[in-house]
Amino acid sequence: MSAPRVAVVGSVNMDLLTATERLPGPGETILGSAFAATPGGKGANQAIAAARAGGAVTFIGAVGSDVFALDLRQALVDAEVDTRYLREVDGPSGIAAITVDAAGENSIVVIPGANSTVVDLTPAELAAIADADVLLCQLEIPLGTVVAAAAHAAAHGTVVMVNPSPAQPLPPELVELIDVLLVNQTEAAQLGAEVTGAVAHVVTTLGSSGADYAGRDGTVLHADSPAVEVVDTTGAGDAFAGALSVSWRGGPVTAVPFACTAGALATTRRGASTSSPTLAEIEAALPG
Repeated sequence: MSAPRVAVVGSVNMDLLTATERLPGPGETILGSAFAATPGGKGANQAIAAARAGGAVTFIGAVGSDVFALDLRQALVDAEVDTRYLREVDGPSGIAAITVDAAGENSIVVIPGANSTVVDLTPAELAAIADADVLLCQLEIPLGTVVAAAAHAAAHGTVVMVNPSPAQPLPPELVELIDVLLVNQTEAAQLGAEVTGAVAHVVTTLGSSGADYAGRDGTVLHADSPAVEVVDTTGAGDAFAGALSVSWRGGPVTAVPFACTAGALATTRRGASTSSPTLAEIEAALPG
């Protein structure tokens, strides 16, 4: 069977990662124990996660003209993500300032940079979306671009999977286009039952407790995550999303446990895209 084709329209950032014993409070300065600059961005992270989980992945996004651009592009290339639609624009690339404490909890501030220029999808980019099995989007690029990508995907039979992060109100025209909504508990509460109840498939991540699935037809299921030693939770959600997009053609009974396993394994390593597990690692750790 051929690899699932996933088109990701999303962000790519340089993650500026600081390790601390605990997260600082408002107005507080504390000492950190380590610093690293690693490629990230929810779009790129999920694209890399999907590729490592066995997908044939195309990424549509933008980097800037700064010192980070080459490394951001190379991270995608190294993961065998198709980068022919990764634009380069004048100005800074996106960055994310991330602090991770000793328990693996994190706080993140994102500055969009080049990601804010991802508008007006080209005919070639739209064709890549139409050719994919799954379109995977987040909300770190202009919302209008997400709507346009989703509309084109829906018109060509491509599954529309949206991870609404960072959470914000979703326009009704986007909600109508979503096939699979991937949220955490906070995002689900912020969007409300009116939105989650309007989507055919809703997957809610529960951290170390796994994930729940609810179908509009009344189907529900729960998948546990394997027990692991947590080092850093930063990449878990994106690893889950990428793995879910790759495994979705098997349906939620297969896809949700697969994604839970990928998300759990990602917490055993530091970083975002660098923590995503391979297909072999996921399959070896799957319960049963």
